[in-house]
Amino acid sequence: MKEESKGPPRWMNRIIEFYCDKDLVEDLQGDLHEYYARNIKKGRLRANFIFLLDVIKFCRPYTIQKPKILGQMTFFNLLGNYFKTSIRSIARNKLFSSINIIGLAVSMSIGVLMITYLSQLFDYDEFHENKERIYKVGTLYTDNDGDVIDLASTSVYIGDILKEDYPGIEDVLTIQGWADKDFTFEDKTLQLEGIYASASFYDFFSFEMVEGDPETALNEPFTVVLTESAARKFFEDESPIGKVFESGEDLYTITGVMKDMPSNTHLRSFEMIESFATRRHKAKNSKGFSSWGNVWNYHVYLLLDENTSPETAEGYLEAIALEENEKRDRYSLTFDLVNLANLIPGTGKSNNIGPSIKWNDINKLLILTGIILITACFNYTNLSVARSLRRVKEVGVRKVVGATRKQVLSQFLFEAILISAIALILSFGLYLMIKPGFIKEVIDSEGVELPFRMNHIFWYISFAIIVGLFAGLLPAMILSKLKAISILKDASRLKLFKGLTLRKVLIVFQFTVSMALIISATIAYRQYEFSINYDLGFRSENVLNINLSDSDLDVEMLKTELAKLPEVLNSSSAIMLPGTQSLYMLDIHYKADSLGIFYNMVDADYLNLHEISYTAGEGFPLERKDSLAYIVIDEKICEKFGFENPEDAIGEVFTNANDGYRLQVSGVLKNYQYADLQNELGPTAFVQNYGRRAYYLNVLVKSDNMIALMDKLEEAWRSVDKVHPFDAEFYDDQLQEAYAEYKTIFRLFTFLSLIAISVSLMGLLGIAVFTTESRTKEISVRKVLGASEKNLVFILSKGFIMMIAISAIIAIPLAYYVFDTYVLVEFRERISIGALELLPGVMLIILVALVTIGGQTLRASKTNPADMLRNE
Repeated sequence: MKEESKGPPRWMNRIIEFYCDKDLVEDLQGDLHEYYARNIKKGRLRANFIFLLDVIKFCRPYTIQKPKILGQMTFFNLLGNYFKTSIRSIARNKLFSSINIIGLAVSMSIGVLMITYLSQLFDYDEFHENKERIYKVGTLYTDNDGDVIDLASTSVYIGDILKEDYPGIEDVLTIQGWADKDFTFEDKTLQLEGIYASASFYDFFSFEMVEGDPETALNEPFTVVLTESAARKFFEDESPIGKVFESGEDLYTITGVMKDMPSNTHLRSFEMIESFATRRHKAKNSKGFSSWGNVWNYHVYLLLDENTSPETAEGYLEAIALEENEKRDRYSLTFDLVNLANLIPGTGKSNNIGPSIKWNDINKLLILTGIILITACFNYTNLSVARSLRRVKEVGVRKVVGATRKQVLSQFLFEAILISAIALILSFGLYLMIKPGFIKEVIDSEGVELPFRMNHIFWYISFAIIVGLFAGLLPAMILSKLKAISILKDASRLKLFKGLTLRKVLIVFQFTVSMALIISATIAYRQYEFSINYDLGFRSENVLNINLSDSDLDVEMLKTELAKLPEVLNSSSAIMLPGTQSLYMLDIHYKADSLGIFYNMVDADYLNLHEISYTAGEGFPLERKDSLAYIVIDEKICEKFGFENPEDAIGEVFTNANDGYRLQVSGVLKNYQYADLQNELGPTAFVQNYGRRAYYLNVLVKSDNMIALMDKLEEAWRSVDKVHPFDAEFYDDQLQEAYAEYKTIFRLFTFLSLIAISVSLMGLLGIAVFTTESRTKEISVRKVLGASEKNLVFILSKGFIMMIAISAIIAIPLAYYVFDTYVLVEFRERISIGALELLPGVMLIILVALVTIGGQTLRASKTNPADMLRNE
């Protein structure tokens, strides 16, 4: 490998060589190359990105090479001249300038939004002092069928063995994401959202402790650290240190108070931290707590010694996995390490402890933003090239008096940058208007607020300059290369490809993008509509799900209170909601075989309430036997365990591998959609609840006045639980939320397509105005010779109609291919893309475009030919 191939791309070096003073360039390049060599260990793409940022950041007054004197005119005088000329040009061409500025402003508002968004994402967890040495352990869970689940969580076992047996690990932190509890102090009971964390929490993370000793605050069982907000809820301005909370039968001592959680962290927002020693104490008799395969609930972080590389730690994990996997035959585990700085944005692992923002989603947003910006830039290019005929005199005069091609090029680029700067000011106002909707509908992620910071100004200005250069480069090159002797030739007829003008290519590109986006929005909505109306195999209509997850209330008592309401037809309890992307797994044994299944633990009323059908057997008996619960399985479990007929499984007994409990088969299900349509259906079952706390109460209701019914339900809830809020939602609404991603895609594509269409139509209007103005003599002659208005409209419009038709021919198969090959392939059940999805949006764009063109050409055709010929 050549030595230079290890350095940054050559074009990045050329940027700094272009602007940097010759006396400084060598030293500055040397320093940046040293940083590059250090960063490349974390990946070439990351190193290139950081190097480019540094090159831009060092473009400062003291590094820029001093401009040469051009005759008797200084560099700043020249800029002043460019500014005056550009302002005059903008003022003389109000229509074209307005179209360019508005088009750029609309699209640049999306760019400003993305700059602000990325700025906040790269700010996540930057405040932690040891961030470069903190790594999170992730797990790859592979079952016997080869299916892989990429988890952000791992087992307690991994953290314990690394801390005890392997060198180079300075410390280990274990966190469990959910420790929400009801705490009582004197006569006040409140619910606090919290996490479990081991004693080293504050050695890893630089959260500020207000009271208490961070080194010892989480050492002992039944100790908690509160945030300032949580402390004020209970104690107002009084110090809580040493005070004791009650939670059930347990007593918790408050050992510290910390500042409220910042929003820019990968951890879930919490109000208190409970010592992980409490979790260990309560699970001391549980074999599963620290078992190898319990990788679903815990998060392990490693603080590496300064001399220990992440590759060394990954080698430790590989050795542990190799040894342990040999002892298991149903699944295997492998592990990876992710640096704290790379958790957000990340790869989209499951079981995250806080907000999850995937690089894949960001890249999609960046690509769409880039397409919209390119469309607006091409709009500027198109109009500028079209107007070149009107500016050839200006170019000719400049060249005759001695202007060089470089100076003419600079003038037009400066004008493009100035228009881009004006558009940036307008775009910021648009950005403020669309920001709330973007956060709510597109991002929908905890902690993303898009605050404005002063350093954003540099990025906004740089963005405006780049957009101006990109938009104005081609027109500037076209005009600057013309020779004075041939300057009066029509620059707008420049051929880009044989038989095609540049202007036509740009128009076709703009409308292809617009049509592809609106087709994409239509397909995304149709898939969303299909998904929420899909027959899931169970009843969801008029089923109200009451959230019990944070409450220890007596479920049977609540069911009794609800049964007193005439509008309540039935109720049942469950630990999860099928069809909403919520999944629970269980290992079961039968004779010498074992199988991992997805399951829902429910009460005896659940199957009847949801009208679930069977191929054999029935639901749960109302009473269960001692040490024996009932299980209703699906046909896939029958196949896995070798039952030839579903009836053969009835009465057989399985064993819950997690706790040894016996499960007798009482029924076999028909097809049942326990997961969303993106997941393959695996073996699934319903287990009769034999002691696990239910998280949802499903209530079947019938009422003509749902608002009044909700009040009655809340009153019934209050009679049983006076602490927790009543939280209920209809099942149909929750199923729709499960496919909110595609509703978001629909809204995003619709929004972007409207922007692209608006920009394209403004450009088309400008071109139509220019075309009719430049063909006034032709129109007049044709009218004098007897051409009708209808004929003139057709003659003037047919070129545009042809370009829009070509756009449709390109956009329809392109959008179909992308969705059919890349997007809808994620769905096990999906729509068939047909004319209903492909044509309506395209026809709408064509209709609006024809109205735009027709309006201008009709206006021109109605003009008196005598007036036009007199002007000529």
